[in-house]
Order: sequence, then C-alpha cells, then structure tokens
Amino acid sequence: MLSQTLQAALRQTTKDGLVEGHGDLRLRRARPEDRVAIDQLLRRSYPQLLKADYPPSVMVTAVPLMSRANPRLLASGRYYVIETQGRVLAAGGWSKPTATRGRGRAGIGHLRHLATDPDYLRMGLAEAIVTHVLEEARREGVTEMQCMSTRTAHRFYWAQGFQSGRELQIPLAQGITFPAIEMWRKLD
Repeated sequence: MLSQTLQAALRQTTKDGLVEGHGDLRLRRARPEDRVAIDQLLRRSYPQLLKADYPPSVMVTAVPLMSRANPRLLASGRYYVIETQGRVLAAGGWSKPTATRGRGRAGIGHLRHLATDPDYLRMGLAEAIVTHVLEEARREGVTEMQCMSTRTAHRFYWAQGFQSGRELQIPLAQGITFPAIEMWRKLD
C-alpha cells in the first residue's frame, strides 16, 4: 500500500531533508520558492473539499484568505510537501508558540496548514506528513500537538489520535471568521 511505503520511507530522511517515497513521490522540506505551488494546492484543495461542511458565505469570504501559503511557515524548516514530477500533491507542517505569538506554553506544538490535492485523497499523503511532523516535534521536545481542524478534516485528525475540543471562530480579517474545531494529541 502507498501509505505503508511512505510511512517506512519517512524513517530514512537524508541530510538535506529529502525522503524517498513510493515511485516518484517524495516528501521534502518546503522552501520559500515553493510558495506558488503551495498556493495552487491550497486553491485546488480547500474550495472543493470544504464546500460540503461550510455555508456559501464562509466559502466566499474566508476560504480565499486561507488558500495562501504562509511565508514564515515556509521559511521555518518545519513545513513539508509531497510532490511528484514537480507537482505538489500535499503539504503541511508545524510550529512552536513564540513570545510574540503567545498562544501556548512550553512543550506545545501546532500542526499547521495541512492540505491534499483532491485527486490524491485517501492515499496516505496527509497521514505521511502528520506522522513525520509528530515524530520531528517529539524529537524537539514537544509533548502535545494541537491543531485547529476544519469541520471536514475533523474525522481525519481523530483517526490520527487527536481529541476534539470546542468549535471556535478563527479571526482571519476584520469581520471575517472561520469556524474550526480545536484538537490536540499527546506525544508519547
């Protein structure tokens, strides 16, 4: 199975962060120059996958704001892509709270901006990224990973061992919020 192959390959990271995947798939650290490709992935993924769980008003106002790569996250060294033949099929990463961002305490990490191309769902790509992120965070001393899940991805995160909290309204811009579900997982 693709998922098992990717999971096994994740344990063989090379010194430059490249990970061999199944066939011509590979997981690697994202770079700032991946921004356009990640923007394209987010614009393919979010509008199509979220429309069943969100009203048109959210799809028109909030989703376009979310469908852009975060330059700081891309430059952090903690954001990853799975690609084939130069096309980004999945992306996601994590961050630690900082003094300027607040939101957290020591040992807490935040899973961030996970997306999969709709044509490549249920192939284990997002699971491979989450597994890689959790292992990396654990090595860096993170004891709990949190995320703000979409309603759509809630079941996926639950299957990855995350617990559900309450639904929150995430402010994106003045007068524009996005409903998300607070989730967390202990890293043993």
